[in-house]
Amino acid sequence: MGEKTAMKPIAFEPHKEKLEEFMKRIDVREVLDYYEAMLKELFLIRNPQYRFNPNYETELAAFIKEHAGGKPLGEAGNWFYFPWSKLLVHYLPDAMHQELRTARNKNLITADEQAKFYNFSVGVAGLSVGSHAALTLAMMGGGRVVKLADPDEISGSNLNRIRFGFTRVGENKCDVVTQEITQMNPYSEIHSYPQGVTPDGLPEFFAGPPKLGVMIELVDNLEMKIRIREEAKKQRIPVIMATDNGDNVIVDVERYDLDPQPKIFNGAAGDLTLEEFQKFPPQDLPRLASKIAGPGMVVPRMLGSVLEVGKTLYSWPQLGDAATLSGVAIAYLVRRLALGQKVASGRLEVNLDSIFDPDYSSPEAAGERDKQRKDFLAKIGL
Repeated sequence: MGEKTAMKPIAFEPHKEKLEEFMKRIDVREVLDYYEAMLKELFLIRNPQYRFNPNYETELAAFIKEHAGGKPLGEAGNWFYFPWSKLLVHYLPDAMHQELRTARNKNLITADEQAKFYNFSVGVAGLSVGSHAALTLAMMGGGRVVKLADPDEISGSNLNRIRFGFTRVGENKCDVVTQEITQMNPYSEIHSYPQGVTPDGLPEFFAGPPKLGVMIELVDNLEMKIRIREEAKKQRIPVIMATDNGDNVIVDVERYDLDPQPKIFNGAAGDLTLEEFQKFPPQDLPRLASKIAGPGMVVPRMLGSVLEVGKTLYSWPQLGDAATLSGVAIAYLVRRLALGQKVASGRLEVNLDSIFDPDYSSPEAAGERDKQRKDFLAKIGL
């Protein structure tokens, strides 16, 4: 389960050559240099007293001069070349870059909390819905070290729920997410697994180095879901899973770091083990998948759609708002874990219908949902 390294940026090394020489030996499509503008913004962030006072030209000039240290600004900071986009980009030094890009987090996230969040290592397996989790974490300044795994390519039907355009169809999901995070923060440490997680590679994926602080599991394969949880038990690493549910999200948190012996899937599948799963007849797998998903929470239209897969539908439906909401919920939980805040094991629902539909909780609506769920369970033998 070796990682692919082609997705790493190329850092310009000024002690080895001049920038002009570096540019001659790489294929540069465009140079992006907003270094002075970023320095000005950072100066204002550090000096909020100038928010309503435009008379800071002298102080700004002194700040830039001190930072440059007598050299041209082109020699300050770091230059990174991204082979996949052929962009050569000028970045502030690591600490200043992180300070700038997380400045608007203050004081919703304190400096101490930001450091803990940034240095909390995260694994993400499954990068359709999981792409939202990985990108949201990176946007918020979390997960300097991240392990990404997915063997699938972006397809046209993926584009209703991931943040990429048709120009990325056919590219490996892991590669595309790696590229996006790297350009957001070239100082991040991304371990990319474009062949996905494998049974033999799971111990290394979890234990590292570096060892994961949390595993975000969003794969489709039921056997791999079970294997991931068995490894999480051994390594005592928490697992987060988010299941899109119409416009809503079902979130599972399994705190194997606190209790390594609970039932997997928060008991939704009983005492299921990998050995028992491997004996399951294929015709029973849809029922097992339904039990794991939690039919008591699944919206009626999703339940009805499951029965149509292979008949009138090629696959189960998923929506972009639910995929995005999954990323939000996961990023929130990861930050709480990173900061040592309370996060309990269990299954919870983020339900937009219950918030915005004024009739959602009426006896009639609740009764109709219950009826449709009972009909579904009867049809699949539960």
